[in-house]
Amino acid sequence: MSASIVFHLLAALAYIVLSISLWRPLTRGSTRTVLNAPSRVALLCAIIVHGAGLLLTIVLPQGLHLSWALALSAAIWLGMVVFWFQSLYLRLDSLLLILLPAATIVSLLAMAFPEGHVVNHVGNEWLRIHLLIALVAYGLSTVAALHAILMTALDRQLHRPILHQEQRGLLSRVLDTMPPLLVQEELLFRLIRVSFVILTFTILSGAAVSLAIDGKFLPADHKTVFTLLSWVTFGGLLWGRKQYGWRGRIALRWTLAGFAFLLLAYTGSHFVLDVILQRGKSG
Repeated sequence: MSASIVFHLLAALAYIVLSISLWRPLTRGSTRTVLNAPSRVALLCAIIVHGAGLLLTIVLPQGLHLSWALALSAAIWLGMVVFWFQSLYLRLDSLLLILLPAATIVSLLAMAFPEGHVVNHVGNEWLRIHLLIALVAYGLSTVAALHAILMTALDRQLHRPILHQEQRGLLSRVLDTMPPLLVQEELLFRLIRVSFVILTFTILSGAAVSLAIDGKFLPADHKTVFTLLSWVTFGGLLWGRKQYGWRGRIALRWTLAGFAFLLLAYTGSHFVLDVILQRGKSG
């Protein structure tokens, strides 16, 4: 575990430095934030180090080690990977203002709460596939939720009275750096569409695992219930978008609701077991 802690610490330090480099101009009155070429290389290195930390923590000789903190860390890491590829053809540097602090926090959480549990039946091929798909779905949904929070703040800012430059606070300057709301909305729905597809595969692969191990198509546990609720919520949002043109605050609320269900399905239960009930310490 010591090597994974070092990698998570290095990733957190890199994220902090990059975050400061983006936030500093805004604290001095600038309304522009740009990730230069050296910073982009540094970000890629930080993502690689973060991924190495996750690999060393999750993949152990005795099986797959999972916890609520690792689930969050993996989700944000996947979000950073998605951002990296999106940024190759879209100028989305300002989104790092929220992604980098989030990545810093979850990297530190993964260090502070290493307790977890080793997954049973790890030799089952369907289970490994299911866990991989579930992590991808969780990661994309996390990014969509962070994006929705950012859009909510931007939407509220647009409906406020216009202030003189000297009266504008840091939050206003941060929101001024963001891409136009319509561009962000299109990106959000792109994320939701992909998340919905991956979440569908998560449910199908989970059903296959359950049939192979327990002989049940869908177990009646909290994880299955909340995952299905999340799937229905995201599906309902996409249907409403197509049929009624849903957008704006309605879309943001549905996105956050779908993510909340997914959070309860995975991270929430692990947090209760690993931290409150201290399952990891009790063996």
